[in-house]
Amino acid sequence: MTVFALFFLVVGLGLIGWLTARARASRFATLGAGKRHSLPSQHGWYVALWTAAPALLFLAIWSAVSPSLATQEVLASPAAAELPAFGFQREAILSEARTLAEGNSFGAFNEEAKALAPAYAKAQSKYRWIGTALALLLAFAGGAYAFSRVSPMFRARTRVERTVMIALLLASLIAILTTVGIFVSLLIESARFFSVVPLTDFLFGTHWSPQIIKSSDPGASLGAVPLFWGTFFIGAIIAMIVAIPFGLMSAIYLTQYAAPSVRKWMKPILEILAGVPTVVYGYFAALTVAPAVRDFAVSLGFTYASSESALAAGLVMGVMIIPFVSSMADDSIAAVPGAMRDGSLAMGATTSETISKVLLPAALPGVVAGILLAVSRAIGETMIVVMAASGAATITLNPFESATTVTKQIVDLLTGEAAFDSPKTLAAFALGLTLFLITFLLNIVALRVVKKYREAYE
Repeated sequence: MTVFALFFLVVGLGLIGWLTARARASRFATLGAGKRHSLPSQHGWYVALWTAAPALLFLAIWSAVSPSLATQEVLASPAAAELPAFGFQREAILSEARTLAEGNSFGAFNEEAKALAPAYAKAQSKYRWIGTALALLLAFAGGAYAFSRVSPMFRARTRVERTVMIALLLASLIAILTTVGIFVSLLIESARFFSVVPLTDFLFGTHWSPQIIKSSDPGASLGAVPLFWGTFFIGAIIAMIVAIPFGLMSAIYLTQYAAPSVRKWMKPILEILAGVPTVVYGYFAALTVAPAVRDFAVSLGFTYASSESALAAGLVMGVMIIPFVSSMADDSIAAVPGAMRDGSLAMGATTSETISKVLLPAALPGVVAGILLAVSRAIGETMIVVMAASGAATITLNPFESATTVTKQIVDLLTGEAAFDSPKTLAAFALGLTLFLITFLLNIVALRVVKKYREAYE
């Protein structure tokens, strides 16, 4: 039985357990069982959880373990005696045999794989039926145990709520552990990079040319200052010059001037920008904005203006993050107590004066937090800079010239044919760690600002 079929079978058994336990608990009232601690549905959930949860947990573990067990059984069979000792070729043959056994291929490049396919099919079938039998045994055993405990005074509600709490805790820990795992993996690979390239050369070097790395001095070609500058120039200067004014002005209009009917349809339309895939922005930047910016630069006298300019990528990136600034500013202005606005207007101030001298200063912490979150989103953007920005690492203040970013270089470094342990490839992890730390610090600052703002007005 396949994993998906077994999954639905276990879920169906859980549903049967829920219905059966609920029906039994519902009879307690008719039999005059007295005061009941839990509702019938809570008894049903208790039995359903005991029926499905252990079996599904076992199924998840078995799905990860059984392929290795099948492979070990195949390697122990006489058909595997002729396998080569070289690891990569050996794994390629086993992978082909596994694909043939699963029926996902009609031929194999290696003849040894065809000979191993029947043994693989037999081993997979064996462990599949073992997994099916054990999962069903766990489901029936768990369901029978839980059903035997259904009684008027059984605390099913407490057990179910505790189980839900544990599930929510595990869900929250997954996000934390994922972040820790990303950081640790980047840290380990970055440590390998910095064992070859000095940290000072990487952080303060001004020459970035990973295509030509001298074995005697690899740090001379891996100075990341041009990348940091390009990331800051495109994501934190040009993009913010676009996003901050338009985001603030749209938030002010929607909260202070727009009629409710206008706000009702205009705010969702503005927030649609946040849902547009970044690859669409990248196409728009490469095919529409970049040529227009180049033609504009030529008309101003910049003869050698690039079609992969920092301005083109920054403009589109700024448009993309307008909803981030606008939404945070909108919420912050709307959260300012109405008494402050009414008091200002009662003192004779105009609407514009009230906005500039009362509402915006009061909402400034939330606005700043939104801007910081938008900056962290901008400097981590990939598709726009990959499709619209250049790969040339330069330090320039001219927005019409080429510039590159950290994310663009990470993509370029990891899409070549260099060895995984070469300084060129490991440099991508060092760049990723640096970008992770920068965005992490920006998010921390933004969250602290938001917390301080909420303490002031809630």
